[in-house]
Amino acid sequence: MRQRDGEERVRTNEREPGAGAARPGRATAGFPPALIGFGLMLVAFNLRPALSSVGPLLPGIRAETGLSAALAGALVTLPVLCLGVFGRLAPLLVRRIGPDAGVLAALVVLALGLVVRGLGGVPLLFLGSVIAAAAIGIVGVILPGIVKRDFSERAGLMTGLYTALLCLGAAAGAGFTVPARRALDLGWEGALMLWAAPALVAAVAWLPFVRSRSLPSGTAARPSGAVWRDPLAWQVTAFMGLQSSLAYIVFGWLPAALVDRGFDIVSAGLVASISALAQGVLALVVPTLAARRPDQRPWVVLVVGLPLVGFTGLLVGPLALAWGFALLLGLGLGGCFGLALTLIVLRAGDPRAAAELSAMAQGIGYCGAALGPFLVGLVHEVSGGWGWPAALYVALCLGAIGFGLMAARDRTVRI
Repeated sequence: MRQRDGEERVRTNEREPGAGAARPGRATAGFPPALIGFGLMLVAFNLRPALSSVGPLLPGIRAETGLSAALAGALVTLPVLCLGVFGRLAPLLVRRIGPDAGVLAALVVLALGLVVRGLGGVPLLFLGSVIAAAAIGIVGVILPGIVKRDFSERAGLMTGLYTALLCLGAAAGAGFTVPARRALDLGWEGALMLWAAPALVAAVAWLPFVRSRSLPSGTAARPSGAVWRDPLAWQVTAFMGLQSSLAYIVFGWLPAALVDRGFDIVSAGLVASISALAQGVLALVVPTLAARRPDQRPWVVLVVGLPLVGFTGLLVGPLALAWGFALLLGLGLGGCFGLALTLIVLRAGDPRAAAELSAMAQGIGYCGAALGPFLVGLVHEVSGGWGWPAALYVALCLGAIGFGLMAARDRTVRI
């Protein structure tokens, strides 16, 4: 009888929240998981409008300010670079104030940056874009650790949900910025500033979680540095960087490419919006299904192959098929990003490892991804067309497939 009681106590201890159970741990005590998830969704929605809202306005910004093609490329590239550079600050911020307070602080900074870039003039446009991108980079690094901490056995589903909301935010930024500008009779400055409002809403919604949470040891621990010596971690990082480059090339240059090919600015924005909106489909489905199996290599070929066909079709294919190409492009990019975030969670053994791998993969990955939009702009300016940019995009897709196949094997990083 005593032996049976002892076995029952062991089984009970194994199910305690701190041991990685499905229910939230001590840091989330008092809040239903659905409420925490809703807060995550609001945060995720705000991680892309700051980036995707510039592309549809870029032709008008260049016309009004005289912005050169090189500076236009820098305006698209600089925020992506900031995602990586400032994402490296996330672990330091988490150690000082915790992941939940770190998310809140970054949301406030994001709203500030969105206001600053709409105050008028090219210098403030660049400054505000840097501030907003810095905040997005910090939040993006923190979120996988929160998912691993609070939803350890539902990581695929939660990653899919917040990735889908992130894609919805990208679609909103691409598709609604120009119509909102016209409906409200705003300049490009006011249209860009509008996106500060949902960021503030998310900050208010996240505030209750911060006030009631203590620092969780799993994500606040000092990084060991071992992740930097793990080949698997570098493979995850390379896949994250290459698939991010594919997405930011589209965010930055798709509307301009469509205008060059004969679309008016509103139609180009709608095509970009439909593509971004389609990202939410596979962004939700891929993480949910991929997390059910130990090996995700078949998903890599599928999700990277779709944007390879879609974006090259939009750049050099028949315009009659533009909407179909846009749909394939969006589905693939959403699947790529969802799979990349899922690999961070699945290749990590615990919340601390997830936080370290997230910081490395997104910090280094986004810095490398920034080269994509810059190179596409440079190649386009030199060649005067979109054929060579399409070839560059194909090369990046093939690289993403190669590193993705290595990162998707059933292994765990050593921390």
